[in-house]
Amino acid sequence: MTTVERAPRQAQSGPPLGILAVVFTVLFLAGIVVSTVMAGGETFPSPFGSSAEILAYFHDHQNAVQVSGFLQFAASVPMAIYAATASARLHSLGVRAPGATIALVGGALAAAMLALSAMFSWVLSRPEVLAESAVVRALQDLAFATGGTGHVVFLGLLVAGIAVPGLLAGLLPRPLAFAGLAIALVAELSTLTLLVSDAAISLPIARFTALAWLVTAGFLLPRTRANKSGSRTKDTDA
Repeated sequence: MTTVERAPRQAQSGPPLGILAVVFTVLFLAGIVVSTVMAGGETFPSPFGSSAEILAYFHDHQNAVQVSGFLQFAASVPMAIYAATASARLHSLGVRAPGATIALVGGALAAAMLALSAMFSWVLSRPEVLAESAVVRALQDLAFATGGTGHVVFLGLLVAGIAVPGLLAGLLPRPLAFAGLAIALVAELSTLTLLVSDAAISLPIARFTALAWLVTAGFLLPRTRANKSGSRTKDTDA
């Protein structure tokens, strides 16, 4: 009697991590570039600046603020998908350590913080709000706290959640994994921005290096991994 072996069922593959990272990075950068161009070269005001400068910016550049909020909110969606996909990918590759869950939680919270910052920015583009200077200043602080410190700290957790298992399980090149750990450390240290205004310099450093790292890791994180028997473990991150 002939026995016919059935081929293992091919699991549907999730969204390509590298493409997702490129999408949310481009959307985020577009929010900065487009709004700056629309504002005639003026950048989003620092919350540590004078109240007069902050009020003048939001009164004069309502459309730029609205577009910035729109693009930031749009960037938060693929970022959340990236976190879910990366976590599932790590689980499918045999990672049972907390790293995969840390990546999911960190990425989801980073996306949520970015979305909240975008919503606060959108509210700042409303003419009715601009009549109250105290409200404008409060919303500006909230936009910074969520989109600056809040977003970057949790973005660091996403990077760390991928870099640690990537290093320990040999899923990523060692230099890339170590770079991710360094970026995550800077991101976590940016918490000091809430106490020391000069620490805000760490925010753009951690943010932009983290975005570049996530793009690179997204393309290099494998979909399959050889097990002890020499066969391949399939990616089941759908």
